[in-house]
Amino acid sequence: MDVSRTVVREAIRTLTGKGLIESRPKVGTRVRPPEQWNQLDPDVLRWRLETTEIDRYLAKLFQLRSAVEPAAAALAAAHAGDDDIARIRAGCDGMDAAKTNEDFVTADIAFHQAIYFATRNEFFWPIAQMFEITLRQSFTIAAPGSHRPRALIEHRAVLDAIAAGDAEAARAATVVLLAHSADDLVRIRG
Repeated sequence: MDVSRTVVREAIRTLTGKGLIESRPKVGTRVRPPEQWNQLDPDVLRWRLETTEIDRYLAKLFQLRSAVEPAAAALAAAHAGDDDIARIRAGCDGMDAAKTNEDFVTADIAFHQAIYFATRNEFFWPIAQMFEITLRQSFTIAAPGSHRPRALIEHRAVLDAIAAGDAEAARAATVVLLAHSADDLVRIRG
């Protein structure tokens, strides 16, 4: 490899920071097991999406979303300010007005990210950023489906519950939305 030591050191630092490798004096550099990797790191997510069996990976993503997103919607209902609700509404309106699949996907991602940011809990924010990468993959697959009218109604139900400050309704509406989204993805992927 015709590279300088500086480049190699920087690469090792980057991979170590992502939890992929560990480097110790007199032991050397070793690849760490996947359970020790920083799975939420944007680069790791992209690499996994490119190299992992996509259907299984997206199923795992929906498991995480099903565990976390209803709680995020409930927190957003409890804590969202007017500008948070405006951002969530803008995502929903953008989905409704979308002329292309790309516009629909972009608005859908903005909708879900706005909910995570509206929690006012900084521990949810990295999840929103992580979802930008992974949701683009799953939403791009599902965007062309005939389920859009139902999906818009379900997104509006989440928005309305958050805007009303009804945490339990926001949680319940999100559970319904995610269940149908997962079903749509399975149906589309076969």
